[in-house]
Amino acid sequence: MGRVIPLEDPRETGQKLEPLLELVADDLEAINRIILDKAVSDVEMIPELAHHLIDSGGKRLRPMLALACAKLCGYTGNGHVRTASAVEFMHTATLLHDDVVDESATRRGRKTARMIWGNQASVLVGDFLLGQAFKMFVDVGSLPVLRIMSNAAATIAEGEVMQLAAAKNTSTTEDDYLAIINAKTAALFSAAAESGAALTQRPPEEQSALRSYGKNLGLAFQLVDDALDYAGDSSRLGKSVGDDFREGKITLPVILSFRRGSSEERQFWNRTIADGDISDGDLEQAIGLMRKHKAIEATFERARSYGAIARDALAIFPDSREKDALEQVIAFCIGRSH
Repeated sequence: MGRVIPLEDPRETGQKLEPLLELVADDLEAINRIILDKAVSDVEMIPELAHHLIDSGGKRLRPMLALACAKLCGYTGNGHVRTASAVEFMHTATLLHDDVVDESATRRGRKTARMIWGNQASVLVGDFLLGQAFKMFVDVGSLPVLRIMSNAAATIAEGEVMQLAAAKNTSTTEDDYLAIINAKTAALFSAAAESGAALTQRPPEEQSALRSYGKNLGLAFQLVDDALDYAGDSSRLGKSVGDDFREGKITLPVILSFRRGSSEERQFWNRTIADGDISDGDLEQAIGLMRKHKAIEATFERARSYGAIARDALAIFPDSREKDALEQVIAFCIGRSH
């Protein structure tokens, strides 16, 4: 049975996403239909588990970027809709895999699939969605798009392995962290944006510009996410504040606090993050140390810097409704509270 896949109300995501939502509204309806069709399987667990995550909401930001960038480049076919649908399947697959690797219990305020169906099923259904994504990319019939997305898939997997190696390791540097989020998060943003120029066979400088836009937008998005885990509102985040802390994730607020802290403070981070020995009050102490060393503020500042690079990347395109919408996405990612 078909179901409507909910998008978050633009009033809840802020006014800055409205230009993008209005630009791609008709195409999003087509994406919903494709997702419903491609998430079907005779294996009963597959659609049940897939829809558990697909139906949980979210902004569909990555597929909307693919749609908007195609429109920016003057694309007039319908391959951008199938490309965007496949991008959403890739993203959903990575979320299923992420939750297994991170041993996460909740996502967007709901139990993760792994908590309901187990790790093995989550990984395998993620693989199914990834396979469906690449079948759609093949159907689009664009070798450049297929090449971009294949590279992104490999890069994302590398990022997962890099993050696993860095887990609970307080000696992780800022450069290490940026390499991880560049692979894990920014790669799909970058591929989604570049696909618009690839579909229309635009000049290399335009493809490069959209690749840079997506990459730097993705870096800014993840930096803000990591800062909000310590500075956000749990009722709006869709998860509890401090989830990253409890899972021992090495993110930039932790890295900066550790580097800037005293030897006694570093012992605190080693106990809580490296050893996983967390007691009542430790999260509050962690946030206090981050505020003391301005680690959260610095993380937001890094995000603003990458947002500025993303905006500059769009400068080669003439002013248009599409360009304005893509610039507003930057403001949304930097300024969001959830």
